Amino acid sequence: MPFAIHGLPVSQGIAIGHVHLVSHALLEVNHYHVAQRHLDEELERLDDAVATVQGELIGLKAAATAGHTHSEVGAFVDLQIMLLADPMLIGAARELIGERRCNAEWALVQQMEHLVEQFQQIEDPYLRERQADVVQVVERLVKVLLGHPGHLPPKRRDGLGTIIVAHDLSPADTISFRDHNISGFVTDVGGPTSHTAIVARSLAIPAVVGLHHIRDVVEDDELLIVDGTRGVVIIGPDERTVEEYRLRRSELELERSKLKRLKDTPATTLDGEDVSLLVNIEGPKDVATARSVNADGVGLYRTEFLFIGRDTLPDEDEQYEAYRSVLKTMGKRPVTIRTFDVGADKALNGAARPEPNPALGLRAVRYSLAEPKMFLTQLRALLRASVHGRLRIMVPMLAHAHEIDQSLALVDKARAELRAERIKFDESVEIGGMIEVPAAALALGMFIRRLSFLSIGTNDLIQYTLAIDRANESVAHLYDPLHPAVLKLIGGTIQAGARYGLPVSVCGEMAGDPAYTLLLLGMGLRNFSMHPANVLEIKQQVLRADVGDLAPKVQRILKMDEQARVREAVERLAG
Repeated sequence: MPFAIHGLPVSQGIAIGHVHLVSHALLEVNHYHVAQRHLDEELERLDDAVATVQGELIGLKAAATAGHTHSEVGAFVDLQIMLLADPMLIGAARELIGERRCNAEWALVQQMEHLVEQFQQIEDPYLRERQADVVQVVERLVKVLLGHPGHLPPKRRDGLGTIIVAHDLSPADTISFRDHNISGFVTDVGGPTSHTAIVARSLAIPAVVGLHHIRDVVEDDELLIVDGTRGVVIIGPDERTVEEYRLRRSELELERSKLKRLKDTPATTLDGEDVSLLVNIEGPKDVATARSVNADGVGLYRTEFLFIGRDTLPDEDEQYEAYRSVLKTMGKRPVTIRTFDVGADKALNGAARPEPNPALGLRAVRYSLAEPKMFLTQLRALLRASVHGRLRIMVPMLAHAHEIDQSLALVDKARAELRAERIKFDESVEIGGMIEVPAAALALGMFIRRLSFLSIGTNDLIQYTLAIDRANESVAHLYDPLHPAVLKLIGGTIQAGARYGLPVSVCGEMAGDPAYTLLLLGMGLRNFSMHPANVLEIKQQVLRADVGDLAPKVQRILKMDEQARVREAVERLAG
């Protein structure tokens, strides 16, 4: 009898296919002592496994490049290759083998668990989920050590694809499966920023994650439907259900093909309001995707990804090259680069300095101001790169006037140093700030008087307003962008910016969700920044909107104080 399980929808679309279960090798690890005389052999076993996995990953990276796979996949594989040379993982595992005389598999798992504990102290959900890289590298190593690296699903003859069901998936797995008619991904763990989610979106493959025990309730080759739009997985569907979803899938595919026609259409509402659709990127490799959807520019370049997978901060020249590459490629289109959004929970020198509550600790601008030499290096690199395009510098998590003043003073110091060294830079680079905490949204005057633009980071603003850790599955259901308090803070920021002529954008997940496009337009938002994959769908919403009609309706919504009423009213906007 068919039944449905609900998870987190992370990549839209509908997949119908047969289950291919991917084993979770870490569940099969034995713990045993190695005789002293065999320790050298055990170390050699580990080294051979590292060499084998390194060869696999390099080969998969080459396959990804040859197949023009999206940049997210290649970047994650690069990171996993770097982990194989990381003394914190492989070196520490070798020490455990020598000191405790344990087998290589168990040494790897012990060190993995130690590193995962450190990652779990990290507040930023994207960086926290990079613990998955450590887990996935160790799992690949363990599979080699156990002698069963896994097999790929065969291509099916019945016209149906294959649904990969796993505890978790690595980017390398997705490349391995690329030529095997994979139509969907389903995992026990994960969230919107997990590997599976990011890679599935970049490859336009439907995915549902966070299903907890899905591997325990499905069997190999069982028929499955994955609804990546609604977050539903239907196990053992009957023929009528399959036909219903086939029809729905055809409708979605037709709609997706129509969206591609909008690439070169200006994002203008029915009543003539121009809207800027920008993209969020992690590095130079993402620019090609931004150009493929004809984005109006970059609204958020997350520079902290320059140091992921390394224990030292990139120097000024390396940063300059990364920023220059993006600016030059984007040409005359604006590029907003955010200064390092890091914290003591993810220290740049590799030293772990965990805090009791890193979300409320030394992070983002607080960390940058506590490390002025590091901050100045980044500002110099940014200003040097400014001659190659239209740069805007954005400072994260501002809450106090003195934080703005100190940041601007360091910008002035960087400018003065470059002038003294006769290094060219754009004197007119704009400096802006992110509105991510309620205190900032409620005291906008200090920002408006000092800065050139604002960007609302809705992910953190919602988290801090509702006191919800959005990566904590126990309370994730309470994370609600439509909470009246959240909407008042967002709406108030947009309206204050319009009143004083200060450009305001939204760069959190709300900007790329079509369910909120009309609401944000009605609030007065004209600058949206999102994942490149969402640009055309948001553009379609913009083209259908009449702001003059929306504005009074949205003002009434902002006066509501019941979430249920707000949600109903937002849904009616589309009608």
